Amino acid sequence: MKNKIKITSLLITYNEEKFIKKFIESMSFADELIIIDSFSSDQTVAIIKEYPNVKLYQRVFDDFSSQKNYAIEKASNDWIIFFDADEEITPLLKEEIMNTIELAPNEVAFWVYRTTYYMGKLIKHSGLQNDKVIRLFKKEECRYNGNLVHEEIKANGTVGKLKNKINHYSYKGIDDIFRKRNKYANLQAIKLFEKGKKPNLFHFIIKPAFRFFSHYILKKGFLDGFQGFMIAYVYGYTVFMRYVKLWLLRNNLN
Repeated sequence: MKNKIKITSLLITYNEEKFIKKFIESMSFADELIIIDSFSSDQTVAIIKEYPNVKLYQRVFDDFSSQKNYAIEKASNDWIIFFDADEEITPLLKEEIMNTIELAPNEVAFWVYRTTYYMGKLIKHSGLQNDKVIRLFKKEECRYNGNLVHEEIKANGTVGKLKNKINHYSYKGIDDIFRKRNKYANLQAIKLFEKGKKPNLFHFIIKPAFRFFSHYILKKGFLDGFQGFMIAYVYGYTVFMRYVKLWLLRNNLN
């Protein structure tokens, strides 16, 4: 009789009390669930501790790649699924994941497409309609690429695609949006600072405006209503704050 292929589910968290319970319960099909928490200040850790089967570690957050690669090192199994807390894994996707690894594929990683819901609305445009991420991969062949933010899996081998999508509920409240975007801007500014980049008026005015224009007009965000406007605005705001924070770093004001 063929032995069942085991799989590890990984997650990094910071203040995910809204999603964490549902996420843990959705991962019941995984043989191992490991969560790396960045010292959450809400009830995230208390909720996690209600599940004795979950392996919880706490690590000070430095950047997304380092945090996720730390999690990968903790995994006991060769196959890993690495979703975010605000992503919903459907029963069809679970079945496809298990069927895929049982076939012992040549691929070392798999893309998964995301269906995005923002402020309670399904987003069909705004540049997010074809959003995809690697969420299933082999431990020995994959690591995150070192980007401080917008980290991606670097796979040492062929990457395939899964048919079923995940539902992505990225909105937890307006305060959370700007907290998260400021965090991204901080990490991006550090990367630019290390490269010796000097900000100027082009970065403060033209780049943020074009990012808004790109998502709202070129990528037809206006067809997504107010949610599309907010997506474009938040992307433009993030670009603006990236260069403000870079200016602050260069002038020793951060």
